[in-house]
Amino acid sequence: MPQKPIVYDAPTPQPRASDAETLRNEILEKLTYAVGKDPIVARRTDWLTATILTIRDRIIDQWMESTRDTWRTSQKRVYYLSLEFLIGRLMRDAVSNLGMMEPVREALASFNVDLDELIEREPDAALGNGGLGRLAACFLESMSTIKVPAYGYGIRYVHGLFRQEMSDGWQVELPEDWLAHGNPWEFERRESAYEIGFGGTVQPVTQPDGSVRQVWHPAEHLNAVAFDTPVVGWRGARVNTLRLWSAQPIDPLLLDRFNSGDHFGALEESAKAVSITRVLYPADSTPAGQELRLRQEFFFSSASLQDIVRRHLQQYGDLGSLPDKVAIQLNDTHPAISIAEMMRILMDVQGLAWDEAWKLTKGIFSYTNHTLLPEALETWPVALLERLLPRQMQIAYAINAMVLEEAREKGLEDSRIAAISLIDENGGRRLRMGQLAFVGSHSINGVSALHTELMKQTVFADLHKLYPDRINNKTNGVTPRRWLMQCNPALTRLISERIGPDFQDDIEQLIKLDPHAEDKSFQDQFASVKRGNKERLAALIKERAGVTVSPDALFDIQIKRIHEYKRQLLNIMEAVAQYNMIRAHPEKRWVPRVKVFAGKAAPSYWNAKLIIKLINDVAKVINNDPAVRGLLKVVFLPNYNVSLAETIIPAADLSEQISTAGMEASGTGNMKFALNGALTIGTMDGANVEMRERLGPENIVIFGMTTDEVDDVRAQNRSPRELIEASPSLREVIEAIGSGVFSPDDRARYRGLMDGLYEHDWFMVARDFDAYCAAQRKVDTHWNDRNVWNAMAIRNTARMAWFSSDRTIREYADDIWGAPHT
Repeated sequence: MPQKPIVYDAPTPQPRASDAETLRNEILEKLTYAVGKDPIVARRTDWLTATILTIRDRIIDQWMESTRDTWRTSQKRVYYLSLEFLIGRLMRDAVSNLGMMEPVREALASFNVDLDELIEREPDAALGNGGLGRLAACFLESMSTIKVPAYGYGIRYVHGLFRQEMSDGWQVELPEDWLAHGNPWEFERRESAYEIGFGGTVQPVTQPDGSVRQVWHPAEHLNAVAFDTPVVGWRGARVNTLRLWSAQPIDPLLLDRFNSGDHFGALEESAKAVSITRVLYPADSTPAGQELRLRQEFFFSSASLQDIVRRHLQQYGDLGSLPDKVAIQLNDTHPAISIAEMMRILMDVQGLAWDEAWKLTKGIFSYTNHTLLPEALETWPVALLERLLPRQMQIAYAINAMVLEEAREKGLEDSRIAAISLIDENGGRRLRMGQLAFVGSHSINGVSALHTELMKQTVFADLHKLYPDRINNKTNGVTPRRWLMQCNPALTRLISERIGPDFQDDIEQLIKLDPHAEDKSFQDQFASVKRGNKERLAALIKERAGVTVSPDALFDIQIKRIHEYKRQLLNIMEAVAQYNMIRAHPEKRWVPRVKVFAGKAAPSYWNAKLIIKLINDVAKVINNDPAVRGLLKVVFLPNYNVSLAETIIPAADLSEQISTAGMEASGTGNMKFALNGALTIGTMDGANVEMRERLGPENIVIFGMTTDEVDDVRAQNRSPRELIEASPSLREVIEAIGSGVFSPDDRARYRGLMDGLYEHDWFMVARDFDAYCAAQRKVDTHWNDRNVWNAMAIRNTARMAWFSSDRTIREYADDIWGAPHT
């Protein structure tokens, strides 16, 4: 029988007081009795913990009430499965969303403790790599804000993504230690632990009714233990849960081996278990690395599904209502194994027949695709899956047979059937995780209008023909709380003074700022806020990179994962061209410019790491050449993370969104920059297309090849050599970099990188170079007319409300999940 929700006779506790005096007393109490420190000897990290625990108490009240309300009303729950949650620092987010910033500041000031200093001391959780993980974090905050009952599920990485340092301009990867001092936000839930298996055998068991049930006997076992972090919505409207799984051994110490003298071997099972949640994205260039990555994905998927089914049965008692009460969103292909695992749980554990299990599975799952890059659409060797997850591979084969039979019945030819198949037969048999997620979900969405259309035409063209009603678009968004109100408080105050504070509760009201774009006095105030933000960034650049930059220069920013399709190479090559022009024509009126780069390259991605080195080599030459007279500076800021972005984005004048057309699914950095009054220079790629529509083409600088033009060049395999020879500026840049002008210690360092532009230029760097340089000169023209520039910047902020993650989540809730919201 379903368990009835607990009914309390006593009324719900009243909200705790949040005045400065009450907070002061509670912070002191937490410092004394929870942290165990006297104020006289307390360090700043002690004050940080005491403050977080005080804030957390207020969150817990609403957290529990949110959970009780979902049980009382039997609301549908949304479960967001993501291998990444780039949540960043949480204290400012929580304090701001609860409206407690000033009383907390006042309470701490009474102890001579500065709130801003404490915020800077909070570790930045390294649980993501970039846009995918940050999007998941924005979505969780928006779900709480608009009152969607939700859980986020992921992995509690001990070290997460690596900490990036520079050694002579080269990226060095070091362990990230965000958990070194514990995490006062989280709650360990040892009662919410699930056994996860790997390997072993599958045996058929005949049931009393004559049916045959498959039973998986794993050879290895470990526990997934839950750690819960509350996620606070705006005004504390609702508090949802981020549940992260930690891998722990069932037998932490093999005592018999220890007592026999094998002290290291006694810890073998423990080491094997904890390695699963040690590092985000272990290098998968080796078979061992691939296996660990697959173990991670199955580990968190299985634990999450077991938890979801347990919670549903606890409340409702039967599985038939799963699609009415449960919506599971797969964030990219990383949790795609969930399709096969859910089928195993429903059939092998819960005893459902195949048809019923498949109906329920498709009814609860939906899948978000984030990329058209083949290497990012995961595939796994069938042999590895058969060894590590034998039952799940059996189920994947059965799903594939069912789908292919359906395709044949609909008259698809053999070539199309091969493209639809879950098993890729080319170059070794591999399971296509994108296909598995597609066929096992009732909804598949892209993350920008362009990306969604390209999905239909490219990676899922044949599946789209087989299931034409499944693909839909949900253009990404960002939370305006963190990416405007918190990271740019001065601009938030200015907007409130001009149009009133109501936009903080209804971001659509930002459009009221639009009529003020030509107001000279408002332009001056807007520019003053920007300059203050640039002064802070200039101080940070001096501190971390040792480079002095002027806040009066144009701050030209490209911060994102280092990848060839994102074309940091195009950007730094244009810097070299600009360097050449400044030296050749010192008499011209050049716009002073600071080019700022930040981002991490995957440890095994050699070309990306080489591009980082090139940026640093070029910076060393340009920044120290007196002939440039400080008109151009190049900076690479190491260890890019959420906290660094929160300082950089409000200071940006120009946002670089210059990916090869057709390769960026959406981009969310472009939205954050524009929301904070930066102009975008970009290609017609990802969400830039929709931003151009909503900002107006006059308020964004677009250049370069279109998706169709890129496809045409690739199809014809045209050599870029003739084009390069016809462009003196481009040829000069390639020769300078390739011959070692910027690498005198190793003249051949970049020869291969430059030769690749002559030979294939897959990412259209050479082909878009002249158009990019012309667009940058257009930017210079706008900058030289400061009234024009300021008006464009204001309109960018005013017209970006549609790109709020609140709007995106409402669309998911209405069109895909069928979930309640405000």
